[in-house]
Amino acid sequence: MENRTMEAVVISSFGNPEVLQIEHRPIPAPQGNEVLVKVYAAGINRPDVIQRKGLYPAPPDAPQDIPGMEIAGIIEACGPSVTKWKVGDAVCALIQGGGYAQYAIAQSGQCLPVPDGFSFAEAASLPETVFTVWHNVFRLGKLKKEDHFLVHGGSSGIGITAIQLVKAFGSTVFATAGTDEKCNACETLGATRCINYKSQDFEKELKSEGIDVILDMVGGSYIAKKIRLLHEEGRLVFITGRHHHAVFINTMKGSKPYPDDLPDFGLVMRKRLTISGSTLRNRDTAFKEALTEEILVNAWPKIESEAFKPVIFAEFPLESAHLAHQLMESSAHIGKIVLTNTW
Repeated sequence: MENRTMEAVVISSFGNPEVLQIEHRPIPAPQGNEVLVKVYAAGINRPDVIQRKGLYPAPPDAPQDIPGMEIAGIIEACGPSVTKWKVGDAVCALIQGGGYAQYAIAQSGQCLPVPDGFSFAEAASLPETVFTVWHNVFRLGKLKKEDHFLVHGGSSGIGITAIQLVKAFGSTVFATAGTDEKCNACETLGATRCINYKSQDFEKELKSEGIDVILDMVGGSYIAKKIRLLHEEGRLVFITGRHHHAVFINTMKGSKPYPDDLPDFGLVMRKRLTISGSTLRNRDTAFKEALTEEILVNAWPKIESEAFKPVIFAEFPLESAHLAHQLMESSAHIGKIVLTNTW
């Protein structure tokens, strides 16, 4: 390799977006089943923001000060145990961290081929959201064809992925978002209806429809509403969102319901509801590799079809990662924010 160092976006100290600084770091060498990816694009995700603030430590086996959990690029080198991929393959991957850099290490079993016709930026927008949606909606939520599905934050990266995948598998999608513009975007992507939660009560608006599966990154006072809204044997799945009280937990409004609207757990029992939740980043490699295989077989054909369209709101060069984080925190975006490298 000509250059043994690379440019990387480093969390120089915990704090505001300006703490993200470009530094030169050694190019990592792949071991075992790892591949070294020449990164052309890296997706921005909310956990990156929380990590930058010092509230969400990276796993022990990940770079501690280089954020980034999803990448797309070209395999530059393979570890000695890699058999599935070869140098020159175009892949996107879910990684433990280190994606905001010119090179990153990925487990070979967590790589997927760049979908036909997708740019590297579009491919980099997929891994974190597709893995999250597949595991939580289809595995834990046991979504079935013709189920009614509700996602909060419909215009987020996870939201746009959930809307399109669920629609592609034959279920009816409902969503919530915070502006009419975002609601229109959700409906354009396939939601039957998107509720502006700032001007309408989603429980009242969807009461006549009823819901079978809810993907929830909000929590708080919404929990009681969702329990009432779910059909018998409905499934409510919590996923990671913003931190609350300086602790990174699984809901944007907090893990505890507000006291003025407590959930009726008798209703949970009478309806035989299933309430679950998950985090993905700290799961072991074997779990993620099995999930990757399921996604390749089941979800990837949908993504490569006309039923799915990646939505990139903005692209920033590596040196402007702080601006990408500012945009993420503003919540003004519809879809994904991506960092790009030009080679």
